Amino acid sequence: MLTTIRKLADRVISLSAAVGALGLIFIMLVLLADVIGRAFGSPMYGSQDIITMSMTIVVFGAMAICDRSGGHIAVDLFERVYPSLLNRLIDIVSAILGAVIFVAIAYAVNESAKLSAMLNLSTNLLRLPKVWFQNGLSLFALLTAIGMLLRALELIFSGRDVRKKGDVA
Repeated sequence: MLTTIRKLADRVISLSAAVGALGLIFIMLVLLADVIGRAFGSPMYGSQDIITMSMTIVVFGAMAICDRSGGHIAVDLFERVYPSLLNRLIDIVSAILGAVIFVAIAYAVNESAKLSAMLNLSTNLLRLPKVWFQNGLSLFALLTAIGMLLRALELIFSGRDVRKKGDVA
């Protein structure tokens, strides 16, 4: 059952990363247009708004794949001297703690999105509704939390760490 859930989660995480990558390509194109426009004395109107809002998609869209591939910062000074059971317990606790943190981020941003919707908050120049990007950030943060929680469950029940190839306890 965990294997089926993992396959589905990996597909959703890959989709999230692809959206983040598209956001990065979009930012690059906006920057290119803005720089070329500045060279001709006509910078792209609203490029700062577009880039600022798109960065939420880039950063949080890639967060789940970062966790999935073990890209988050890890201090492993004592990993070699700790017994494998303690290392596994530390991995489980850190995955659960990470999930709690990302749920808290999603909740806080969701509450902020409610205010943005109520007050019709938007970006300075283009008047893009902030609520769109806040809801996207919340969704990506929840996806990251789910991925971390799934990793903790896999470590608990199968001993398998998806961040390490071929790791089965």
